Amino acid sequence: MNELYIKEKIQGGLKDSIVEVTGDGTHFEALIVSPEFEGKNTLQRHKLVYSILQEEMKEAIHALSMKTLTVDEAKEKNIE
Repeated sequence: MNELYIKEKIQGGLKDSIVEVTGDGTHFEALIVSPEFEGKNTLQRHKLVYSILQEEMKEAIHALSMKTLTVDEAKEKNIE
C-alpha cells in the first residue's frame, strides 16, 4: 500500500477534496480538506473516510491518523 493510492482513493470518494498522505506502507497520516465535511463532526468525517477505504482498512492499512477539515477551516489555518 502506498501514499499515492490512498490519496487517489480518498479524492475519488470525496468530490473536490485536497488530500496529503504520508506513511511507511502500513501506518499512514492524512490531511483531508473537503467541502463534504461541512456540517459534520470529527467522528462523522472519519467514518466517511473509513467508508471509502473500507477494504484497504481490512487488509493493508494498519493505522490511519486523519486531520479532516472543511474548506473554511483550512483557510482559517492557512492550509490550502
